[in-house]
Amino acid sequence: MRRSSTFARQVLLVRVGRRDGDLHGGSEGVLTEPRYADRRRRRYGLNRFNRPSVESVMPVSPALAPVAEPDDQSNGRPIPLLPGERTTSRRVKFALVNACTLSSLTLGMFAIFLAMQGEVRVAAICLIACVAFDGLDGALARKFGVASPFGAQMDSLADMCSFGLAAPVVVYASLAGSVSTAAAAVACALVGACAAIRLARFNVSPKDGRFFCGVPTTMAAAVLAVTVAIGLPVPGPVLVAGVALLAFAMVSSFPYAKLARLVKLPAWLWLAPVIGALVDIRLTFALIVVGYLVSGPVLWLRQRRTA
Repeated sequence: MRRSSTFARQVLLVRVGRRDGDLHGGSEGVLTEPRYADRRRRRYGLNRFNRPSVESVMPVSPALAPVAEPDDQSNGRPIPLLPGERTTSRRVKFALVNACTLSSLTLGMFAIFLAMQGEVRVAAICLIACVAFDGLDGALARKFGVASPFGAQMDSLADMCSFGLAAPVVVYASLAGSVSTAAAAVACALVGACAAIRLARFNVSPKDGRFFCGVPTTMAAAVLAVTVAIGLPVPGPVLVAGVALLAFAMVSSFPYAKLARLVKLPAWLWLAPVIGALVDIRLTFALIVVGYLVSGPVLWLRQRRTA
């Protein structure tokens, strides 16, 4: 093989060794290329009778990336569930917060069991308790300073069970006999699917301190639970349409004010719903829900005009 060949020079390394007169002599005239000096070589000849020995160098393919060795430090240590200082006091607070989350999850399961037995109003009360525990665990986590990624993911999973599954089951049980089974099933399935989308989008989206992007899953479940608990006198088809509309509102891009922002409203604005609740709680609740749903598109149009 000729030394002037480019392909041969990239694949084969030719080394010519010569022997001296005695057996202990060294080799002379070794022809090597610097770029192959650090590569591993394999000898296929025995270099007998002063013949040149040919050594082959395995070509390296640029398509094969180097294999990264695993990091022993990351594989040997588990990720702590509670970041920061791990004192006994912080661990107790962390356990208390997660106990509230598990209580919400457990009450959601109880609501499903009660709905299967026909106790829809008791199941709706369990859902309202789920909403209370869901708000309590977040408030305690911020107050105690034990908020963690583990708690956020656990809260999201509990919300999916309580508000994405239990709430549609309770609503479906309450609609039995008043509407067709297919219509009730489709509307309730929309609630579960939109709740999953809403929770997943909330986990990966940037947070806004003033508004929610779409109706929160907790608030939607609270509306459904109170509707079943007070027995809102609405025809079955209208109720099914309202459930489907609430499901789509969860995955909409309309801005909805947070509860902390609503609490800061002037006190005289709260007199109307309080007086209305004393007169007719069902009508007042329906007007509040409709007003809150309409507020999202109104705020969206207002932001587009000012932008």
